[in-house]
Amino acid sequence: MTDHVEVLIVGAGLSGVGAAHHLRTAFPRKTYTILEARDAIGGTWDLFRYPGVRSDSDMQTLGYRFRPWTDAKAIADGPSILKYVRDTAADAGIDRHIRFGHKVVRAEWSTEDALWTVEAVHEGRLVEFTAKFLYLCSGYYDYAGGHTPEFPGVEHFGGTVVHPQQWPEDLDYTGKKVVVIGSGATAVTLVPAMTDRAEHVTMLQRSPTYILSLPSEDALANRLRGLLGARLAYPIARWKNVAVSTLIYQLSRRRPGVVKAMIRKAAMKQLPPGYAVDTHFKPRYQPWDQRLCLVPDGDLFRSIKRGDASIVTDRIASFTETGIRLESGEQLAADVVVSATGLKLLAFGGIDLSVDGEPVKLPETMAYKGMMLSGVPNFVFTIGYTNASWTLKADLVGEYFVRLLRHLDRHGLDQAVPVNDDPAVTERPLLDFDAGYVLRSIDEFPKAGSRAPWQLGMSYAHDVVKLRHGRIDDGALRFSRRRAGAGRLGA
Repeated sequence: MTDHVEVLIVGAGLSGVGAAHHLRTAFPRKTYTILEARDAIGGTWDLFRYPGVRSDSDMQTLGYRFRPWTDAKAIADGPSILKYVRDTAADAGIDRHIRFGHKVVRAEWSTEDALWTVEAVHEGRLVEFTAKFLYLCSGYYDYAGGHTPEFPGVEHFGGTVVHPQQWPEDLDYTGKKVVVIGSGATAVTLVPAMTDRAEHVTMLQRSPTYILSLPSEDALANRLRGLLGARLAYPIARWKNVAVSTLIYQLSRRRPGVVKAMIRKAAMKQLPPGYAVDTHFKPRYQPWDQRLCLVPDGDLFRSIKRGDASIVTDRIASFTETGIRLESGEQLAADVVVSATGLKLLAFGGIDLSVDGEPVKLPETMAYKGMMLSGVPNFVFTIGYTNASWTLKADLVGEYFVRLLRHLDRHGLDQAVPVNDDPAVTERPLLDFDAGYVLRSIDEFPKAGSRAPWQLGMSYAHDVVKLRHGRIDDGALRFSRRRAGAGRLGA
């Protein structure tokens, strides 16, 4: 038996729950289902269980536009964010529309029927759904496992090696020497979080990352909430944080030397006197060539200053039975090694897409407004910002999708497909970002374009104008009705 809905959402994480909320608020009578491969709501925030897991941006912007974040902490821990997502789903009744344990593997569009046919694996068998619209909220990384390089001699190591994406529930590192390999957001989170039980934690990095300390609480947001109430205070705090993060980003791109000096000076103030700042905290790239790492209340710096943690900047020669031998000849003793070495990207959850029997080759498509694909009808996806909170973009995609549905309903239309027939548009990477996890797999993703509406915007303020208020019928998005005589499913 094939289940039919008007909108099929893939993924019950932060984006998927938000998409469903926008849809049901605007169209209470439209039918929808969320297919979730795992057995729980939460996506990233349910998957990652490593010590100290938290947001790497403030919750005034990582939170939904329609649901104020009311906790005092703006840099929130993973369990608090997970509760926020699940409460949002439960309060709106969205959780009743989720099919857990359904991994979508294939989706085919039929122009004749103006319909998607979607196959998912559930309990070892294929189940089928049809929908007028397919809305992917599956993120852009592989949930099955993260990236781990081939470490020479790792088979001789007598301790435990773990990846943060697959953290063992029974891992006991009490009184043990821990080495965290990496220098990104996960590493700088793990190091101070593990010092409470470990004998010592060492962060082993090949090269430094820009690390910026921010207060864990947003004093202005908390004060405004007390004065105005959550509903009025939230948008003010949200736009204040958007403005601050945009200013830092723009200054980084235009005056990188100024930002580098500011970050270096702030680090020196929080580190022990005479610390080798330029060895361990001076990256080889410019600010925002890769994402800045945020540490709440300087917890990483404080753990270094206390002597509970240290940073080693070197390369691995090989693992030994008792630890890691570095190219400099230094030996790092370790009982537990954490390979915080990044993600594996996976476009659209690895789903095989086809249109009228022809496979969709993602690298040959172009992303329209960063949320639809050229030549693929009635298809929307969410990929958040790399220079700001993911949810800022996710909310805008949800709002644009609602506007698109209203346009179709108003004009009696069935299909919307972006078409790139402008020869002046040249290709760009979809994620113009120099992080290793992006560079390893970006060729497997759709392309962005050199001009609107094919550019992937990284400015929230610009996208507010474009996605919340811009024209739907802009010439690049083509509309049509179902062919006469074709069968029709659903309302």
